Amino acid sequence: MRRRVRRPRRPVRRTSRPVRPVVAGLALAVFAAACAADTPTASSSAGGDAATPTVPSVTEPAESIPSDTGPSETTPPTSGATPTTEPEPATTSVTAAPTGDLEAASVALVALGELSQPVALVVAPDGRWWIAERTGRVVAVDPVAPSAVSGAETPADATLGTGGDGPEVVLDIGDRTRAEGERGLLGIARDDTWLYVDHTDLNGDTRVAAYRITGDGVDPDSRVELLHQPQPFANHNGGQVVIGPDGDLYVGLGDGGSGGDPLGSGQDPTTRLGSILRITPTPDDPVRPWRVPPTNPWASGIGPDGSEGLPEIHLIGVRNPWRFSFDRATGDLWVADVGQNRWEEVTLLLAANAVDGSAGSATNLGWNIREGLHPFTDRPQSDPPADDPPLGSLTDPVWEYGHDRGCSVTGGYVYRGSAIPDLVGAYVFGDFCTARLWAVSTAGGVVTFRDLDVDVPGGRLAGFGETADGELVVFSLAGPVSLLVDAG
Repeated sequence: MRRRVRRPRRPVRRTSRPVRPVVAGLALAVFAAACAADTPTASSSAGGDAATPTVPSVTEPAESIPSDTGPSETTPPTSGATPTTEPEPATTSVTAAPTGDLEAASVALVALGELSQPVALVVAPDGRWWIAERTGRVVAVDPVAPSAVSGAETPADATLGTGGDGPEVVLDIGDRTRAEGERGLLGIARDDTWLYVDHTDLNGDTRVAAYRITGDGVDPDSRVELLHQPQPFANHNGGQVVIGPDGDLYVGLGDGGSGGDPLGSGQDPTTRLGSILRITPTPDDPVRPWRVPPTNPWASGIGPDGSEGLPEIHLIGVRNPWRFSFDRATGDLWVADVGQNRWEEVTLLLAANAVDGSAGSATNLGWNIREGLHPFTDRPQSDPPADDPPLGSLTDPVWEYGHDRGCSVTGGYVYRGSAIPDLVGAYVFGDFCTARLWAVSTAGGVVTFRDLDVDVPGGRLAGFGETADGELVVFSLAGPVSLLVDAG
């Protein structure tokens, strides 16, 4: 499905197929897709071909992509009564990078083996894959190249290098981790010296800690606590941690849970909840294990618009960012945010804005003023009046879809491998409930959506991993670990 983005005041709709483009966010759609419901209970809504994607028109790229000059110059700040129509999309430009022909892409998933609730991956210094299991372990497995498994539904060597004794355990924090519902070991990242983990502790609070890398493993006794965030409810924990192209650590936190954002966290920059943080980790410093990048919007405690906010906040307005990632070729930031009851969204922040929040107002993805591009009308009484202007301009999603297609978005990566040439430059993501894989491209200023016509083995799409060569690994919370390959 392709759509050229021009500049009309309203999003241009196609009548051929139901789908919709939107804003972004991450979402802990994992463990029950509860994130997409009003309460922390599991949702069973299934997807279908019912809603055609609406792509807000933009000058160059595709709908709602923030401009290179800063989020404050994309979509004007909302004021007055809550809008009853979809906001006008922003004007922007697309970062040049190699792209394939998404409409011609043909892919398959090859199951490589099973682990215990795998959710995330980093490439170890020795080239192996370190995979996080929600139960609290990080295990090491040998990498698998697409050339070794293409054309085989169950390759003979698909053991993930575990042998008869199971995978090598690199780190086990199961005794520190509460793994139930949407909780657990939710994300890992690494730099040259440290492995960073994001997990919920035995009280259900979020902890971000660093462990020193030693040779082909990590030192379990080297733990350094970076962040502790109390969680008021059991859901919407976020959990993604990423080392950005600037070397800083990005941490995703949901709005604190329950339903409708009862604490008003999404639009409150004085709390870490409902935001993505950006910090410079310094675990070797026993006094200050992290510092504030000077280009954070509230680095001084006061934002460019005069509002007060926490210095470590990078952007606000997320409900449950279940996975965000940087395009390794461009530095663009893609955020998948789980919606409430109706809309799931994916937002693109171009490289100039992805790591610099100092120009103009802070990036605001809109929750709980909006769900996707749509006004959110079920805001609790304790929230600010709906006619209060949001902090900063609202950044529109590049893609959204309704709950007739799925129920909880799981963000992935822009494909930069070599095994599937037609997929190069497209953002690959999916839905936890339907376990269906999709792709969106913004090449040439055109938003192109593709159902990749492939289902995740085991269902329950919990996350993706990116290999050293830019290939994509797909995780099912039920256990299967799969590799995306060319089906042509």
